[in-house]
Amino acid sequence: MRLIIRVLSAILLTLAVLIGVVFMLPGEKVAALAAQQLEAQTGRKLEFQGEVGFSLWPVLGVRTEGVTLSNAEWAGPEPMLRAARMSIGIAAADLLRGKVRVTEVTALLPHLNLSTRADGTGNWVMSPKATAGAETDASPQEGSDLAVQIEKLTLTGASLRYAPHGGTPVEMKAIDLALSWPDPGGTVDMEMTLRPVEAPVQVKAEIGTFAEFLTGRVSSVGGTVSGPGGVLMFDGRAGIDGAGSGRVTLKTTDSAGFIAALGGGEVSLPKGLGQAAVVGADATYTPDGRLALRDLSLDLDGNTLQGAADLVMADVPEVTAQLSAGALSFPGLDSPVESSGSVAGSAPDGWPKEQIDASALSAFNGTAVLTFQSLSAAGYNLGESKLTFTLDRARAVLKAQPATMFGGQVTGQVVANNRNGLSVGGKLSFNDIQLEQALGQTAGYDRLHGAALGEIEYLGVGNSVDAIMRSLSGKGWLEAGKGFFTGFDLEDLMRSGSGNGGSTVFEQLTGSYTIANGNLQNNDLLVIIKGLRAEGAGRIGLGARDLDYRFTPTLQGADGGAGLSIPVAITGPWSAPKIRPDLKSALQPQIDEIEQEAKDRVREKLSEELETEIAPELETEIAPEQDLNEVIKDRIEQEAKDQLLRLLQGN
Repeated sequence: MRLIIRVLSAILLTLAVLIGVVFMLPGEKVAALAAQQLEAQTGRKLEFQGEVGFSLWPVLGVRTEGVTLSNAEWAGPEPMLRAARMSIGIAAADLLRGKVRVTEVTALLPHLNLSTRADGTGNWVMSPKATAGAETDASPQEGSDLAVQIEKLTLTGASLRYAPHGGTPVEMKAIDLALSWPDPGGTVDMEMTLRPVEAPVQVKAEIGTFAEFLTGRVSSVGGTVSGPGGVLMFDGRAGIDGAGSGRVTLKTTDSAGFIAALGGGEVSLPKGLGQAAVVGADATYTPDGRLALRDLSLDLDGNTLQGAADLVMADVPEVTAQLSAGALSFPGLDSPVESSGSVAGSAPDGWPKEQIDASALSAFNGTAVLTFQSLSAAGYNLGESKLTFTLDRARAVLKAQPATMFGGQVTGQVVANNRNGLSVGGKLSFNDIQLEQALGQTAGYDRLHGAALGEIEYLGVGNSVDAIMRSLSGKGWLEAGKGFFTGFDLEDLMRSGSGNGGSTVFEQLTGSYTIANGNLQNNDLLVIIKGLRAEGAGRIGLGARDLDYRFTPTLQGADGGAGLSIPVAITGPWSAPKIRPDLKSALQPQIDEIEQEAKDRVREKLSEELETEIAPELETEIAPEQDLNEVIKDRIEQEAKDQLLRLLQGN
């Protein structure tokens, strides 16, 4: 019992001595000693602008109002740190030996002014203050010990301004930080709350050999960034200059919300492009802004892709990627053809007239290669394909090498150029494509069915779909095997003169065309149909979405030659074209034949009555408007003159 009492007495005596020493030392004196030690260890000047006093709880040490910590010489005159209130914890054992060792720093409403210089060194990298005659070096030497060792750092309500060399400054407010560093040569555990916008973002990190990390050496780093809708994780090695390598994993249930919480602004991600995402990659980042992603895997709303990518951060970022996938589906992308009739400002059955925002073509430069087994997007369905996308100074080129689409294959390229106003163009060749799919999905016309091959070259200019379609120019040709038209029946048309409705089956279709001012002109269409042959010529309004076209089908005669021809006029809008036979043109040859037979009979009758033959060639000398009676009169007068002349010669 006496032993216990003696031990307790010794403890109480020690505490009394400690408290007495604390209260006997002026707060300003301890603060000055701490500031001197900090300046000697870091080369930075710590100034107290308010009254300094001792604190026993929650931290043994000094507390002051208004504190500043000077900046690096190259970073400008603004302090690196300002704080409305600061508490500095002091090691009691060292204090009893007459030393001041800082163990904890707690700051209320501090402002951090961080920056980097050209070589990537941050102003938070500190070095011991050089003594007289010693060589100075702004950068820590290899193998040097860290000047400052703080067991715990707490910042509450902090604000931050970070200005990377040559980059745009970033500012954040309402930051809370708790850093635990119990072993000077060991690991730091850090928890931080950021608010890039309104929603809080939690950061948890573990940095091994933190002393070496602060001096610029590479250390093991593991971290998690979590916020509304997602979490980002890193496990690898990194340096304080930003260089690092390791495995990066991103998981989101609301990608748009997570991006917004990180300060990325509002984004709209259609279904299939990562409304929910799982991304993993082996990442390597260098301080000059180069990010390499290898063993890259993406799961975007069920669309899985694998490959690699490189990103160079610059005024205009540069991206290079090579990805492969199985079946891809993007149900959130609208079909421009399906929405054309409902877009505000567009005429009924017309193209959209709203302005196209092509500013995204200037967002970055780069090249991406994508191969996949199938793809469904915006009403288009592609099979196994290889696509190469290149973007260079607002000019985008998409190459099909080839692309399996519309039931066949398409090779070539399409271009969108926004360097001096928006223009679109392309040059494509196709083989075995289904016409009802190709024309239906690209032009909204699905009445022609069959497999075709051909080429198309086009160019359009304008800031809306309507303007582009009305400005189209180009050329091409088309060949199709067996197929059919819907909307009219040529056989019924030839028999009864009414062919609206039904369909027309053909054995072969060929033709070429030119495009100017949004109008496709064709003059050599040939369609081989069982029992007849049809030729076509006319205009197809790609801009106005109308038709002014004429088919001329010809029935085969009994002897295999040409028989009756009935031209068919197709006019009006694509959605409801009028299809009617041109009977006047069809019957004109028969009318001419009947008229000629009547003339021949009249001529024969006159020849009999006048007992002389009326030559057919006289008809060619007679103007069409002359009356047949005049012809007869003239012929009688001429005959009388000839008879009188013969009588006089006979006398």
